[in-house]
Amino acid sequence: MAKGTIRVGVGGWDFDPWRGTFYPDGLARAKQLDHAARRLTATEVNATFYSRQKPETFARWAKAVPDGFRFALKASRYPVTRPKLADAGEGIERFLGQGLTELGDRLGPILWQLAGSRRFDADDIAAFLALLPAQHDGVKLQHVIEPRHDSFQDPAFAALAKKANVAVVFADADDYPCIDADTADFRYARLQRAVETCPTGYDDKALDGWAKAARGWASKGDAYVFFISGAKVRNPAAAMALLARLA
Repeated sequence: MAKGTIRVGVGGWDFDPWRGTFYPDGLARAKQLDHAARRLTATEVNATFYSRQKPETFARWAKAVPDGFRFALKASRYPVTRPKLADAGEGIERFLGQGLTELGDRLGPILWQLAGSRRFDADDIAAFLALLPAQHDGVKLQHVIEPRHDSFQDPAFAALAKKANVAVVFADADDYPCIDADTADFRYARLQRAVETCPTGYDDKALDGWAKAARGWASKGDAYVFFISGAKVRNPAAAMALLARLA
């Protein structure tokens, strides 16, 4: 029996090619989040990577979704693009202070995505991980890091992440390494190989495999599985097909 909850979703909820496919024709944009949240169980928000949001925006998102739904937030690009991650403290505090705790129990993991050109530097990564707080304004925080350079395929990196209880992204992608490391009390997967020629993005065999993997991850804690990028138009169908297998 699974120990944790498996949540499955896509990136965001506002994508024009989903209108008439995932979203019914004529559905108001203001109703898209409500529609998505009743068919999926999580979403990864990319807007927070590029700009700050208002506290009332987070509060509005929280009210639009049912109990159990989670918003994973991609952290601001500014802290993670500094020459030295050890100097990211002010940027981290600024990101956390924008009002995201208005999400309350709808707040999922915070994703810190590193540039593909950033190489593993043990001291710098250790200093960065030490800057990530376990809570903010009384709300528990979960952190996940996505390195995108092959040099991070190093046991020393996994050991640092485990010491900090920070998850490492499991990436199914053509351009980034897949680091399958159990480093936190939850797992986080980003599946990026959906193809448009398949109605569900991934074929039945692949989806069966992801269902098996998700159950394995959930044997130790919560698991988040996101269908991201690739043939984005197919990602909602992929997520719903995986949820059906996990039901």
